[in-house]
Amino acid sequence: MKDLRVALFTGNYNHIRDGVSLTLNRLVNYLEDQGISVLVFGPSIKNPPMDHNGELVVTPSIPMLVPGRKEYRITTHFPKSAKKRLEEFNPTLIHLATPDGLGIGALKWANKKNIPVVSSYHTHFLAYTSYYSLYLSPVKKPFEWLMKWFYKKAIHIYVPSESMIEELSRLGLEGDKRIWARGINLELFNPSKRDMEWRRSVGFKDDDIVVTFVSRLVWEKELSTYIKSVRALQKKNPKVRALVVGDGPARKEAEENFPSGHFTGFATGEDLAKAYASSDVFLFPSHTETFGNVTLEAMASGLPCLVADAIGSKSLVDDGVNGKWAEKQNVKDFTEKLEWLTSDENRMKEMGKKSREMATEYDWDKINAGLVRNYREALELPQS
Repeated sequence: MKDLRVALFTGNYNHIRDGVSLTLNRLVNYLEDQGISVLVFGPSIKNPPMDHNGELVVTPSIPMLVPGRKEYRITTHFPKSAKKRLEEFNPTLIHLATPDGLGIGALKWANKKNIPVVSSYHTHFLAYTSYYSLYLSPVKKPFEWLMKWFYKKAIHIYVPSESMIEELSRLGLEGDKRIWARGINLELFNPSKRDMEWRRSVGFKDDDIVVTFVSRLVWEKELSTYIKSVRALQKKNPKVRALVVGDGPARKEAEENFPSGHFTGFATGEDLAKAYASSDVFLFPSHTETFGNVTLEAMASGLPCLVADAIGSKSLVDDGVNGKWAEKQNVKDFTEKLEWLTSDENRMKEMGKKSREMATEYDWDKINAGLVRNYREALELPQS
């Protein structure tokens, strides 16, 4: 069996704390625990918001060219200094997580050295080009071409859900697509973390129905759909209350638009687990997710989930079993489904129990062990 030495190239590893960076850091930690050598290449910033696992080789980057999103960065190229460190590391497998300047440079390097390449699909970039159409519509077609070219070069494309495989195939993205799901810490995210004293401390009554949104606060997560849906239902049922967990560039405007909502700011660890478990319903209208880590956290916390009928989240939610689907960007449909969910306390509890039961299937070690098996399969294939 060939020695497995993985070089991971990503557009986000420690400069933003989100689903991508957390997933990749967890992978690196798992690989090192298994005695597998791994080296990470990607952008960073001064005083990044999270401590990263493993060795990170920082590469040149620029802010994303979209107003209000400068915290996101785009790597520009694969510099000589990084190539030198890669050659010293002597990888046997290249894992590309982002189709940017760094990823393209690493792909060309690997092809030249005849080293196998695998890839993973974390962010549904094509959905973002539609959301920011004013700024990105001129590059949508070239970017579609780039995506198809880039991912076709990989032996495997690892995607988080079956619905994402279907979506990428529909868009014409060719390749051997395989599931690399996301896992959950079932001890941390647990219904037992429900804290009525905490609920009271932030102004919720015991019989209020707390409808929660957890995400980085940016408008493309459909924060406005959440606000409008909850506000519409509050006119009929004043016991419905809003809890928004997270921070980001949209927070100030969202708080101004929704003064009755409770905004916690950024939360992690036990504070985040307590916020989930102390809620009653999870409402997440985003339709740009490739998986929906926050939906899985809510499920593990025992919440019924109302999500968009779109790729990602709906792979986790079984419509009518542990929650409901609503038509994406349709405030009326979200409001009606939310009213249906919240109108029956027993139904909410039963769906919450089913969410917890379904979440137990997502064990991180089993998931990453499956990825390593795919790595080894790719490693053993003959290189052209």
